[in-house]
Amino acid sequence: MKKTKVKVDKMDCPSEIKMIEGLMENLDPSVKMVFDLESRTVQFYHSVDKDQILDSLKAISLPGDLISSQEVLDHDIPDIAPSVEAKTLKYLLGINFTMFVVEIILGFYAESTGLLADGLDMLADSFVYGLSLCAVGKSIAMKHKAAYFSGIMQISLGLLCLVEVGRKFYFGSEPLSNYMIVVSVIALIANLWCLILIHKHKDGEVHMKASWIFSANDVIVNTGVIFSGVLVYFLKSNVPDLVIGGIVSLVVIKGGISIIKLSKIKKAEPIKESCCSSNCD
Repeated sequence: MKKTKVKVDKMDCPSEIKMIEGLMENLDPSVKMVFDLESRTVQFYHSVDKDQILDSLKAISLPGDLISSQEVLDHDIPDIAPSVEAKTLKYLLGINFTMFVVEIILGFYAESTGLLADGLDMLADSFVYGLSLCAVGKSIAMKHKAAYFSGIMQISLGLLCLVEVGRKFYFGSEPLSNYMIVVSVIALIANLWCLILIHKHKDGEVHMKASWIFSANDVIVNTGVIFSGVLVYFLKSNVPDLVIGGIVSLVVIKGGISIIKLSKIKKAEPIKESCCSSNCD
């Protein structure tokens, strides 16, 4: 294994980093990289010839100047998994799974399809964050697979929500509005927290984009459940709860479809030169 350090003068923002990551994924998925935007350098840990790396960088208009290249032992290769992403996803997973347990238990007790649907949405998000956590540091192909399976899970749980809405519509229910409002406010706070945590990664790779889409949807969903709880209280009717349960189910399904579409973007798309506002006209 070799360690090669390259100066890339045109690498001055994350978009160039993404270009180089995609380039190396196609050249050799086993290549590990350490980026330093401040000094505009990249350290490659690789088995392919260093000239292949330099030629590939030229091909995407990011020519690099060789600084050094040397043989290294396997134990000298650092663990370069993006720990910031992993830490964020662990927080998101913990928050969403906790709220899933709370909303499912109280949703059944309160006979609220809105809370049940939101609870299942939280479970779907937990799967998303868990799969995304598994994908951190893995190949681009693995990240696309994680996003695809999380989308499938989201759609499946959305369909289950619709079945429950239909069951309660046919057999009737008496939702407890006070539980709906209080629990949904807590869930809204939790989802706003998630949204703040994931915001810095929302323009990242596909598995992180999936996490952003789900967190943004959840804030809208929670607001809807709170509103339906208020209507149930004043109208003394289960219709608002059934309506929001159905809407949440559709939002869940729509989110899953969005993620599946996102996951099917070909990883081998032509890599085009990009630029940042700091150096573009």
